Amino acid sequence: MRGGSCIFPLIDIVVLDLSRLLPGPFCTMILADFGAEVIKIEAPGAGDYARHFEPKLDENSTMFHSLNRNKKSIVLDLKSEEGKKEFLKMAETADVVVESFRPGVMKRLGLDYETLKKANPSLVYCAITGYGQTGPYAQMPGHDINYISYAGLLNLMGEKGGKPVVPAVQIADIGGGAYPAVVGILLALLEREKSGKGQFVDISMMDGVLSFMQATLPNYLMKKIDAKRGKQMLSGALACYGVYETKDGRWLAVGALEPKFWANFCNGIMRPDLIPLQNEPIVQEKLKREIETIKLQKSLSEWMEIFKDTEACVTPVLDFSEMEHHQQVVARKMIQTVPVENVGEVKQIGIPIKLSDTPGKIRFEAPKLGDSRTLHE
Repeated sequence: MRGGSCIFPLIDIVVLDLSRLLPGPFCTMILADFGAEVIKIEAPGAGDYARHFEPKLDENSTMFHSLNRNKKSIVLDLKSEEGKKEFLKMAETADVVVESFRPGVMKRLGLDYETLKKANPSLVYCAITGYGQTGPYAQMPGHDINYISYAGLLNLMGEKGGKPVVPAVQIADIGGGAYPAVVGILLALLEREKSGKGQFVDISMMDGVLSFMQATLPNYLMKKIDAKRGKQMLSGALACYGVYETKDGRWLAVGALEPKFWANFCNGIMRPDLIPLQNEPIVQEKLKREIETIKLQKSLSEWMEIFKDTEACVTPVLDFSEMEHHQQVVARKMIQTVPVENVGEVKQIGIPIKLSDTPGKIRFEAPKLGDSRTLHE
């Protein structure tokens, strides 16, 4: 599976990727999609744990294939003197190191940032952890649910009067960890162009999640207005912003926040009398019940036909099979078909960052364990 001659923005960047599972590999996938030479450093035997998840495509999981495209793999035992020596040699000429171990692990191996930068002062070293390199929780174990819990986000997820709801995607891993890591690495590389020096990028998934709450947390910090589950403007407080069931057991998402969209929505459901009530706090629950009753009178397709030419911010809640073939997803090439050796054509998630002149590309399938083929051919 060989790519074309496109010039990628990160074509000369070499990344040593010690991470596994989701946050680190997602970060380095973005870098690899835009041309970086990402070399996965994997332990003998199992390698990246994500290889062994189910379901599998070949000997590796579908998740591993998705996250580790455009990369190559080498096997090193970093606990051995030979493995350490080889990694140090690679780090001398690398641009970036990404790891996701608990703080202190790399130091015990003799491969921490302070050691590596002596050999390569221009190295950008990014560590992705749950709680960061400092603070009393730096050594605490955790998973996505724990990071969003401490950040105060999980407490806001769910309906009024119900329990907190665990999100269906890994918010802390990807949003709080992987994407900030990409930004941090690129910022450090940009600064290196001026100073010639690398630096340490400390990414805490909990920090990243906490920073998301720009629509709620400032209200508390500055005015002591607390946030309540199911009572925020965009998570349950307003009838004009919610999800409603249809006659056929499907769901409609309504995001009619602006008055013009709300007016269009009310006219679409033949209830113009509801237009003046959009922002009246005391009637929101009654409004929701009114809309729920109305939506149950028609099927999803019937409602979409009514709103198809109307700007009311009304959308169907799609499942994967519908999303895959949706015209907007197709137009944006967010599902792509790529060949995988000894398997054939498979579908993968596309590249979410669109650059006009130097776009990213899925060039290579995920590597087998120890597959160190040259990427830039």
